[in-house]
Amino acid sequence: MGTPDELSHPVHDLIGVGFGPSNLALAIAAVEHNDGAGDGDRVAVRFFERQQSFGWHRGMLLEDATMQVSFLKDLVTMRNPTSGFSFLAYLHENGRLVDFINHKTLFPLRLEFHGYLEWAAARVADLVDWGHEVVSIEPVISQDEVVAVDVTARELTADGNGREVTYRARNVVIGTGLQPRFPEGISGSAHVWHNHQLLHRVEEIDVDAARRFVVVGAGQSAAEVTAFLHERFTAAEVVSVFSRYGYSPSDDTPFANRIFDPEAVDDFYDAPAEVKQMLTGYHSNTNYSVVDGDLIEELYRRQYQEKVTGHERLTMMNVSRVEAVREQADQVSVTVRSLATGRSVDMDADLAVFATGYDHVDPRPLLGDLAPDCRLDAEGRLKVQRDYRVETSPGIRAGIYLQGGTEHTHGLSSALLSTIAVRSGEILTSVVGARAQAARSRGAKAPAAALRAFLR
Repeated sequence: MGTPDELSHPVHDLIGVGFGPSNLALAIAAVEHNDGAGDGDRVAVRFFERQQSFGWHRGMLLEDATMQVSFLKDLVTMRNPTSGFSFLAYLHENGRLVDFINHKTLFPLRLEFHGYLEWAAARVADLVDWGHEVVSIEPVISQDEVVAVDVTARELTADGNGREVTYRARNVVIGTGLQPRFPEGISGSAHVWHNHQLLHRVEEIDVDAARRFVVVGAGQSAAEVTAFLHERFTAAEVVSVFSRYGYSPSDDTPFANRIFDPEAVDDFYDAPAEVKQMLTGYHSNTNYSVVDGDLIEELYRRQYQEKVTGHERLTMMNVSRVEAVREQADQVSVTVRSLATGRSVDMDADLAVFATGYDHVDPRPLLGDLAPDCRLDAEGRLKVQRDYRVETSPGIRAGIYLQGGTEHTHGLSSALLSTIAVRSGEILTSVVGARAQAARSRGAKAPAAALRAFLR
């Protein structure tokens, strides 16, 4: 555990763990705050990111895949419509604004939106330690209170001997993203992939030799993988396996989309537990295990055309579930059971791709000695305040904030891009407000004096 006297490294207002879109939006909010603040009101921020450069779901950046959220829900516009970090500013700088307007769409290519995210990340790259993995978060104690945290990260090097760096901060914002989910009893291997690996590894498959692929899942990613493999490997069969009777269309109608409005977060947060569960059940078809209607139509068109021509390569095994996979020398054996009849069938495939979603990474192991002081609800989930700060025991003055993993408290938008601009602004406002309150409570005469007193 650190002590307040150990100030050999800078003291920050916040340290961000991970640098995906959410913490990128937070970095931008901090930059814009500082641009309009006096010296005493500026915030010092730093971020750690495992990747060597910015990247967001690169393995699924298919050439024709479009965003499923409006470009106006970018990193900044919902918080600051005049920001120079907007998607429109990116288009203008790259000479495509007029062309995009003529395109008459709210939903850019995923590749283009990723280009926007990279562009924004490059503008705040000086705030990030790239290629660093956080290995510990230690409390800094003064007079029996945790007043700050020491965040230590190790540089990721080929020889495994990267140096460690430690920053001290009054707050930590955890945005470590998601981890791929496989069905119970199944794990990745040479011929069993999660869909996030698709473009990273697809070159391993011989286009001319491939004969069959199995794609597992009923959501957008599963449908995209199915379409991609069917188009790329023209001599191979593609078998799509899902427990539904058919792909279900996503509900992107205007009234349903209100579940992603910033105001909906307030409604959800204040609602009783049974209402939270009800809302999640009612509106899960806006995001989970659903597919864009145009893609559903395209896959159906392909399958019907193959029936007409007599050369059927696209197979849908509905109301079915993969029970087992067995890695073999040059392929994988997949056992699929019909949920309707109970009968099982074994099939050999060059590759099985599981588009079976993601799980949030539990931040508690990373929090170390602070984890027992993080309060849990009756379901064993972290209690999170409206400003995304984890509820902690008395005496924990350092703030622990979550970017993600708050669907149970803040609703469906917590895992999506829809509210990241507003959420990042709320977190920054909370951090700045807590600093000001600490200054007032200690009777500091100036902001700079308050900062020194906070860790004295």
